[in-house]
Amino acid sequence: MGSRMSVKWLVSNGLVNLYRKILSPILHAVYGPAYGCRYVPSCSEYFGEAIETHGLVKGGGLGLRRICRCHPWGGEGFDPVPESERGNHGS
Repeated sequence: MGSRMSVKWLVSNGLVNLYRKILSPILHAVYGPAYGCRYVPSCSEYFGEAIETHGLVKGGGLGLRRICRCHPWGGEGFDPVPESERGNHGS
């Protein structure tokens, strides 16, 4: 269980923070200040929260699905992570 939590932490916190601190500023510099997520919360926040709420597999799937919707012809606006059906987080 310890290594499972480590992978979950790495994905939900480590990789998402790496994106926020390194890749996102580069994309803003290349594409300009108008570049950004079309949704609230941002895609990286959604991805991390989805993994924390639903676990690595289901949360990761929700996060990837959200990222695939984030394009000029996709939606926009408030799009929260769905609540866990079991009421327990990350199991």
